[in-house]
Amino acid sequence: MRILLVEDHAELADRIAKRIRRAGYAVDHFGSIRESEAALGEQAYAVALLDRRLPDGDGLTLVSRIRRQQPGSRILMLTALDALDDRIEGLDAGADDYLVKPFDLDEMMARIRATLRRPGGERTPPIAVGALSFDIDTRIVTIEGTPVVLLRRELALLDMLVRRADCVVTRESLLSEIYGCDDEIDEHALTKLVSRLRARLAELNAGVNIHTARGLGYMLTKARPSA
Repeated sequence: MRILLVEDHAELADRIAKRIRRAGYAVDHFGSIRESEAALGEQAYAVALLDRRLPDGDGLTLVSRIRRQQPGSRILMLTALDALDDRIEGLDAGADDYLVKPFDLDEMMARIRATLRRPGGERTPPIAVGALSFDIDTRIVTIEGTPVVLLRRELALLDMLVRRADCVVTRESLLSEIYGCDDEIDEHALTKLVSRLRARLAELNAGVNIHTARGLGYMLTKARPSA
């Protein structure tokens, strides 16, 4: 799952991006409307965090473009504009939520999770494969009911594989979702990440296997009982 961050304040953007990555999401950061518009034409985003006061205009102008190009995206406005009229303007323009600077980063993550839930507040049932259960709303992993802590990219990889259990997920899709566009990765990074997650799940007796589809990608399935 990938998040778009449009914020021109470098220090704040760095703190926000680090917090998002720590939660297991990939994030692409841009500091202008122009750069963001180019990214929207090339990449799908589950959530967009938009500052209003940008060097080349009001971030609010991106809302209509996102709604047109990626109607399923959730939009949160991040701004120092705290007047009631400004908040109303942002919500009326199509934003899903509004955070006024300065804001708490944990609250920001809670609001991101809230916007990703189904309309009407319905929760998506956890996905169970073998002894493993993955709550896609909270991104909590349990094995036989016991919570499991995974590293950020291990969690992002598991997220994608579990959502498409029993289907091959291509290497290109995994690379796009797990690594940000600014990340420097070597050609074997994904292979190493899969090996680590595979070993971790085996160690925890998760009851799942991660299969390699040579030249294509990877697939997660329920482990077959030993003969």
